[in-house]
Amino acid sequence: MLDDRLTEQRNPRSGGIDRLSSLEIVRVINAEDARVSAAVGGVAEAIARAVDLALAAFRGGGRLIYVGAGTSGRLGVLDAAEMPPTYGTDPGMVQGVIAGGFAALVRSQEGAEDHPAEGADAIDDKGVGPADFVIGIATSGTTPYVHGALARARDLGARTGFLLCTPPPPALAEDHDVVIAPLTGPEVITGSTRMKAGTATKMVLNTITTAAMVRFGKVDGNLMVDLQVTCEKLQDRGERILMVTVGIGRAEARELLARAGGHVKTALVMHRLGLDAEAASAALEAVDGVISALDGSVQGTEL
Repeated sequence: MLDDRLTEQRNPRSGGIDRLSSLEIVRVINAEDARVSAAVGGVAEAIARAVDLALAAFRGGGRLIYVGAGTSGRLGVLDAAEMPPTYGTDPGMVQGVIAGGFAALVRSQEGAEDHPAEGADAIDDKGVGPADFVIGIATSGTTPYVHGALARARDLGARTGFLLCTPPPPALAEDHDVVIAPLTGPEVITGSTRMKAGTATKMVLNTITTAAMVRFGKVDGNLMVDLQVTCEKLQDRGERILMVTVGIGRAEARELLARAGGHVKTALVMHRLGLDAEAASAALEAVDGVISALDGSVQGTEL
């Protein structure tokens, strides 16, 4: 295809896909998708580095900000949008920026990705500073909007990372604090990076935020305990979490949750340490909200 980027190469395993039956096409796509997890696993150390950078940003009062265009931008916005309902975070803690703005979430904004100055303007609009960690997402590695945004973020003192699905040039590693490059290979349909590259991107972003939220104290065991009861579904989930984790019945769990002001994590600490809601909140604040730190079992983070 006269292009060095891995994402733009033709896939020899799907060269005759236009002559296959529906079932055969599904099997070809599935076989290619099976390669994605291994590619993501191959860059685990880089992903872990990004987790630590995100965690340091959170602990320092900063934010994790994704920047991308097209599918990459949409996936960043999606991951950010899922943090408040999943982990009870402030909506500003994880944010997504997409070239073309809100309209680009539902309709392609052709050409929006071509202007690095607009990426830089988006960073200025977010008020990015040294406490923040900005990750650029561009599966091809070349999107001007993303490069412009990251250059501006670096100028402002922020930590930066880059996620792409083609071998990164040496300069990329020199410019950023972390580069994550799962090499998913050529797409089933040449250049259709919403497929394998998009799947890898979603896996990486999910892993970064999930691991960072675990380290930040949003999870007890493997339960989402930093949960504020705001509807019947969450009331039920909160009661069940308390029933399972501290071994009480439904009625007692409901009463405990009410005394905790509907906050599951506070209710857990109240029961485990025999504290009232105010004292439990103070205990959590003293350990930055990490329940496991109350028994000294949490590990520190060093960058």
